Amino acid sequence: MSKYFAPSELIINEDGSCFHLHLKPEHLADKVVLVGDPERVSLVAKHFDSIENEVQSREFHTITGTYKGKRITAQSHGIGCDNIDIVVNELDALANIDFKTRELKPEHRTLTMVRIGTCGGLQPYTPVGTFIASVKSIGFDGLLNFYAGRDEVCDLELEEAFKRHMNWNPQKGSPYVATACPELIDRVAADDMVRGITIACGGFYGPQGRELRIPLQDPQQNQKVECFHYGDLDITNFEMESSALAGLASLLGHKAMTCCMVIANRLIKEANTGYKNTIDTLIQKVLDRI
Repeated sequence: MSKYFAPSELIINEDGSCFHLHLKPEHLADKVVLVGDPERVSLVAKHFDSIENEVQSREFHTITGTYKGKRITAQSHGIGCDNIDIVVNELDALANIDFKTRELKPEHRTLTMVRIGTCGGLQPYTPVGTFIASVKSIGFDGLLNFYAGRDEVCDLELEEAFKRHMNWNPQKGSPYVATACPELIDRVAADDMVRGITIACGGFYGPQGRELRIPLQDPQQNQKVECFHYGDLDITNFEMESSALAGLASLLGHKAMTCCMVIANRLIKEANTGYKNTIDTLIQKVLDRI
């Protein structure tokens, strides 16, 4: 018997669209380019050969069209893993739940999702302008800990090694380590992106080791992060969404990864606020390779 999703669990708008994204099932392509900034959706879609649909609600902006024969949905998610929880769950619902019967579809539809973001570099070899592909993502946000099956899709050995190295304070909650789709990493990162471990933080200031007027719980956090090694991987960057994307995609049976352009290097304390003019190169790479 197929699972039924009650109106309180899957909220469908009166026009038949999902609650937050305001998308209908027919609006969603199998290939999805995710971006944080709603304005960046238009930057992605300017490369499309044709546009079939555009919807905007709050920070969620969607354009579906075609690029070199590929049907692609460009979708913004805003800032933070909490927004990724909304976006990935609703995209999966559009793909795998029948909105008319509220029942699970008999055949699973797999989405391919690539997030294009910005980040802070943490190594001397990740200066401003570097493209980084997140092979593993350490979630400081705790989101995946609320879902069953979390241990089956996480790298538990890396989690324990990281907590020991950091002398992790349990008051912060338990970090989790999600793994991006290896096939997608190889295809999109190719040979011109740095591959590393990304930390997805639950905030921009304290969680990323920035101290303004509130002292940090661990003033040495970033120094410890920078010298952590696991196999042939270093922690290369901070951002705020990659762990939730990789983790939820794994739980839901989708392919996902994050690639970011470094706009600040925390190690050498440099930043570029004019990155919007140069991230288009990364967008074109992803569109060609997704």
